[in-house]
Amino acid sequence: MNLHQFRFVQEAARRNLNLTEAAKALHTSQPGVSKAIIELEEELGVEIFARHGKRLKRITEPGQQVLQSIELILREVGNLKRIGEQYSAEDSGTLSIATTHTQARYVLPEPVAKLRHAYPKVNVSLHQGSPEQVAKMLMDEVAEIGVATESLAGYSELVTLPCYEWQHVLVLPVGHALCQKEHLTLEDIAHEPLITYHPAYTGRTKIDQAFATRKLSPRIALEAIDSDVIKTYVRLGLGVGIAAEMSVLDVVADGAKSDLVVRKAGHLFGQNVTRVAFKRGAYLRNFVYKFAELLSDRLSRDLVARAMTGGVNDFDL
Repeated sequence: MNLHQFRFVQEAARRNLNLTEAAKALHTSQPGVSKAIIELEEELGVEIFARHGKRLKRITEPGQQVLQSIELILREVGNLKRIGEQYSAEDSGTLSIATTHTQARYVLPEPVAKLRHAYPKVNVSLHQGSPEQVAKMLMDEVAEIGVATESLAGYSELVTLPCYEWQHVLVLPVGHALCQKEHLTLEDIAHEPLITYHPAYTGRTKIDQAFATRKLSPRIALEAIDSDVIKTYVRLGLGVGIAAEMSVLDVVADGAKSDLVVRKAGHLFGQNVTRVAFKRGAYLRNFVYKFAELLSDRLSRDLVARAMTGGVNDFDL
């Protein structure tokens, strides 16, 4: 048996048993993948996959056990490579970060800049996607560290830690009637055309839950994944924006000179927690720990290291 066989089996499982897609992902041929899997099955003396003709139909019970072992073996192979890089490359290499647009645009620039200053030989690769895509990139080892608000805590394959808290804000055009109201309620804004995030992004779940709890049906005029898009359409008079507070710092800084007004909405939608995540069992290089520390003063190398071994939970923060 060999690592190629292990990777072929793992990729076939990841690609919903589609050997053609697995072959494309591994830059090889479909017959080659099929042959390698059969050879591994013959060597082990068990069927990893049940078949209908030449097509894979499901993972067998012993196949589930084989896949778990393969995951462990390939994870440790990846760790060996990172250990070698750590001690041979003198803190150089690439830090791959999976994150959402909001984090990449408004939160990560400063810690990325500080990391590059501390580790000038380290390159940074940003992979942007939905929170679910962030989680998958970590599990598939496309990225070493993930940062997102939604979804990350729901995967047993990941170690996640709270990074920082934030709240939503209302973004209003200057002169809007709601600008004059001292205490805004959900009822005040439920009948306004609203411009906010796509349901999978930037705390949208909290927004929907707040309205549902009050049995209100908001008028969502436009959904976006980009906070700048939300502000643009508010400026055009299409509605009231609901955005992340870190995305409106420019508006707050402009004060009375801005054509927009920002009102805090934490009392309406609650607090959100952005989380940092790593693949469970992964070996983290020095600059990965450093980047975690730069993300939040809650995070330290010792805390992250203990979390990776199961020695920390959220309450320790």
